[in-house]
Amino acid sequence: MNLKLDIALEDLKETAKRIADYTFGMDLTWDWPGGVAFYGISRLFEVTGEHAYLDRMIDWVEEYLEAGIPEEWTVNTCAMGHMLLTLYDQTKDQKYLDLILSKIDYLEHQALRFGDRVLQHTVSANNDFPEQCWADTLFMAAYLELRVGVMLEKKTLIDDALHQFERHIHYLQDEDSGLWYHGYNHVKKDHMSAIHWARANAWAAYTMSRAARGLPEGYLYPPMMHIWSSLRDQLAAVKRLQHEDGLWGTVLDYPDAYGEVSATAGIAAAMVMQGNPLHAKYVRRALDGVLANIADNGRVLNVSGGTAVMNDIEGYLGIDRKWAQGWGQGLALAFLAAVIEVVEAQRNRELSRRSDQVD
Repeated sequence: MNLKLDIALEDLKETAKRIADYTFGMDLTWDWPGGVAFYGISRLFEVTGEHAYLDRMIDWVEEYLEAGIPEEWTVNTCAMGHMLLTLYDQTKDQKYLDLILSKIDYLEHQALRFGDRVLQHTVSANNDFPEQCWADTLFMAAYLELRVGVMLEKKTLIDDALHQFERHIHYLQDEDSGLWYHGYNHVKKDHMSAIHWARANAWAAYTMSRAARGLPEGYLYPPMMHIWSSLRDQLAAVKRLQHEDGLWGTVLDYPDAYGEVSATAGIAAAMVMQGNPLHAKYVRRALDGVLANIADNGRVLNVSGGTAVMNDIEGYLGIDRKWAQGWGQGLALAFLAAVIEVVEAQRNRELSRRSDQVD
């Protein structure tokens, strides 16, 4: 994608460093806010190679292992597995792999499922949302399953991950509009309030875009064709709903909804990774909008708080966005990392081209 950015790569990296520094000081716990936050830092490490990020993540995990991690997993606590994958990849320390595999064992054999083995969204050891699937689960669990399946070359795990994507698309994507609903109730066979919540669309778009890049020979898996088409139609619909300031509203198709930064970051990151040149201007606007919401101390502003499937649109509009949130920090970092990766690749190609001309 030719972003034609008028911002220096070093400035992007410095902004990302401020966000990471703030994130490390947040006292996040072993749950999904930390899982998303440290996923973002992991992506920043992967694209910059700055080992200070890796060292600080290792220190954080060591401190938490000493303090005590949760005794039981949930779908949401599985999100911490993303950072552990990076730590294991870099260190080959068995304790990271053991933790990853314990989460995978939970997802494969213990997690609540309904219908055709669809993962039920869980946030505690209780049956919180009976036979409900939420878009959030794609990031917390399905994408993790896929990454581990690829790493271990375990086809059954890859197949289950892709099955989760296919079933969530089936239950949550509105085929007429291309947008995603927040959740689906299999008991009542409805989408509850049927709101096109922006962050739900970000979870879907981001994880589908990563799945499309992260599975070798993905074209040999029939569900991947489903994912590619779903993502194409979703982003074609979402781009038309972007606000003038570059943000997307917390309810996508409600024009007066406030701009929400975590959703904007996730959606724009998906556009970067999909690489469609027709999305470049929307990415540029989103980058301006996100950067305008980064405080000097690295706090990501205007991120909506934790959000259940609310009863009505007023419920979504009323969610507080005053405080820093782990998912806001993490998705902002994931977006900046995607932009840094693309810009650096473009710069390297240009340098190579110039070198060839000189030779």
